[in-house]
Amino acid sequence: MRCSNCGSENPAGKKFCSDCGAQLANRCPNCSSENPSGKRFCGECGSPLNGNVQAGAAQSSRPRSSASDIRILPEQADGSLVIEGERKTVTALFADIKSSTELMEDLDPEDARAIVDPALKVMIDAVCRYDGYIVQSTGDGIFALFGAPLAHEDHPQRALYAALRMQEEIRHYAARLQEEGRAPIEIRVGINSGEVVVRSLRTGKAQTEYTPIGHTTNLASRLQAIARTGSIVVSENTRRLAEGYFQLRALGGTRVKGISEPVKVYEVTGLGPLRTRLQRAVGRGLTKFVGRVREVDTMRDVLELAKAGHGQIVAVMGEPGVGKSRLFFEFKAIGQSGCLLLEAYSIYGKASAYLPLIELLRDYFRLTAEDNQRQRREKINRQSADT
Repeated sequence: MRCSNCGSENPAGKKFCSDCGAQLANRCPNCSSENPSGKRFCGECGSPLNGNVQAGAAQSSRPRSSASDIRILPEQADGSLVIEGERKTVTALFADIKSSTELMEDLDPEDARAIVDPALKVMIDAVCRYDGYIVQSTGDGIFALFGAPLAHEDHPQRALYAALRMQEEIRHYAARLQEEGRAPIEIRVGINSGEVVVRSLRTGKAQTEYTPIGHTTNLASRLQAIARTGSIVVSENTRRLAEGYFQLRALGGTRVKGISEPVKVYEVTGLGPLRTRLQRAVGRGLTKFVGRVREVDTMRDVLELAKAGHGQIVAVMGEPGVGKSRLFFEFKAIGQSGCLLLEAYSIYGKASAYLPLIELLRDYFRLTAEDNQRQRREKINRQSADT
């Protein structure tokens, strides 16, 4: 414990400095609050107090992870104050502008910024839309995490949805650049899922970085480097978790720098037929549907009213896992005869009241992400004329 008066080091647990006699402040390394001598955790933020935690650890016979015991000495005032490690399963995404060096070679820095910044904003907005975390933003790309620090069991799907969105938005942006007589830009994306150790790293009084360590992020970075322009490349791990939700094209075993054996990689070409875990479970076979007789009868009565021209809305609410999706699945099987069935799954992305309606209209008019404005207009006119 360091004395704030004379700077001398004192044994942990002491109340007064052995050199100058001043009272020792048991200062928290996280929030800088003073705590009574001998306390092991900060009374303000709950963080471990360095000296006393180390002393307590020495007396404990239970083995502890070395990662949680890493501490930077007080002399390193400009370094990190606390590093804590936690193992998590995440999906890492790397995206960058292809050939950005050549693109900016003959441009004034301000002109280069005017081209690159909107592209970076597209990437960052796509990640944030699906609750990803931007670990780092470089001059021409980003490194993002899904599944940490905000945990999501569907982090692979979120990462791929974000990648598809940024590629679509970049294509629109590149088209605008061409219309202005500028060179268009393209991005490439690499994605991998797996375990990492993540920790919060304080680099200053008001700066904290949340960074992962592990092979998972390294491979994602390598995949981004080998991806062709305008494409999204994923690993075998990500494929297993996201298969069915997306269309994937096998690229075979590929040599990746720093990895001895060829790595199986896949290119994401679009959305797959699946949207929910229930749909994936249907392919494996469902258990017998039991109960919910009253709910099914109520929905049948409402359907008859709708067929008679009286518009109806049915809302099903309940805790996760009680069977809401299965109830609708079973009702569709018995109640869709003579009806036009449209489905929308507004599961991912920031909340918007129009997301279900937009998806319903896209389904009704058979619109796809590859359609341009003219093709979409023609499909809408044709479907409207046939109605």
